[in-house]
Amino acid sequence: MDWSFIFFFNSILLGAGLAMDAFSVSLANGLGDPQMKKTRMCGIAGIFAGFQFAMPMAGWICVHTIVQYFRSFEKFIPWIALVLLGYIGGSMLVEGIRGGDESAPGRRLTLSVLMVQGVATSIDALSVGFTIADYGLLMAFVCALIIAVVTFIICMVGLQLGKLFGTRLAGKASILGGVILIGIGLEIFIKGVFFS
Repeated sequence: MDWSFIFFFNSILLGAGLAMDAFSVSLANGLGDPQMKKTRMCGIAGIFAGFQFAMPMAGWICVHTIVQYFRSFEKFIPWIALVLLGYIGGSMLVEGIRGGDESAPGRRLTLSVLMVQGVATSIDALSVGFTIADYGLLMAFVCALIIAVVTFIICMVGLQLGKLFGTRLAGKASILGGVILIGIGLEIFIKGVFFS
């Protein structure tokens, strides 16, 4: 592969495809905190973008070093995503049903929760390392960087939409956010186990 328009176009499309789970989780996060500030939004989108950058690079490195170990790990990716997103979404759902303290918006979005969300939504991007295995290190790096930038933009849109609808949904936002996260986990699981 050379430095062509097709390389950049494919990288952007790859980024858009990989960012859809992160978009949905960002939407749920925005729903949970309609008063979220721009700096917090940038931080959240930055975490997702960072993971979407790191995972394809990790996959690329695995292909070029320990490919046989990665292939055996790959079958667990849907299970990991299901458990992580199911747990976070279930917690949000239970708290929303119980009528958690609405006076503390965004309190559930600690750094550790965001890290778990980042891993859960980007773990399937490890497989991208196989699709970009014929790239050199610099091209793989640029491709992963493009994926990260696209993810950042898409997550910012998701957070903004979540804030908009979160203001309108007030007390039910946590329930809706939890359902969305559980749904994403199930979608990744079903797609990975039954259609891969």
